[in-house]
Amino acid sequence: MKILVVEDEKRLADSLADLLRSNGMEAEVAYDGGTGYEYAASGVFDLVILDVMLPVQSGLDVARRLRGDRNGTPILMLTARGELEDRISGLDAGADYYLTKPFDTGELLACVRALLRRQGEQVDVLTYGNTTLDLSTCTLSSGAEQVRLSAREFDIMRILMGAKHRNVAKEAILTKVWGYDSNADENHVEVYASFLRKKLAGIHSNVRIVAIRRQGYHLEVEEA
Repeated sequence: MKILVVEDEKRLADSLADLLRSNGMEAEVAYDGGTGYEYAASGVFDLVILDVMLPVQSGLDVARRLRGDRNGTPILMLTARGELEDRISGLDAGADYYLTKPFDTGELLACVRALLRRQGEQVDVLTYGNTTLDLSTCTLSSGAEQVRLSAREFDIMRILMGAKHRNVAKEAILTKVWGYDSNADENHVEVYASFLRKKLAGIHSNVRIVAIRRQGYHLEVEEA
């Protein structure tokens, strides 16, 4: 399971990421709302832990934008403000649960597990055009034809299927799939995009991976 932590207090953000990793989850961190939205909009994360008070864009605005994009990724909202009106604002913006700082790490992990269980029950596949990505088997299918994806092919395809027609920067894909500390470069993204194009063609998918120079990739559905 991949979790995105969007928190501008770097020490807290990094501590939360370490806590999640020590409990068997993958975690990435964004330190402002703009970056947090970009990462969350990719669709690669199973849960977003989102602070309310953020630079660039508030957590409430990030949640509203994600829900406006019909992005159903669960959101656990964090805030130092515990008043009823603040909690209502967070839930109205699209949060699934609201946790007030300071919080107990055991309670946070319990909330995370509960939201992940709910997500697992609701979202098993991503679909675009005539093509489906099965999240449990890493299988890409179109009609009766299907193909199994490697781990990195799956991660990239999941990002693109989540974003659909929205462009995803190569740098964002590189960071999410290979990680911040990797020596991989943008050529690795290009190579795996090529692999995916061949597999999409092999199952007669009507979905194309389109590259936009200096902007990245998005998906398009070919007209019959």
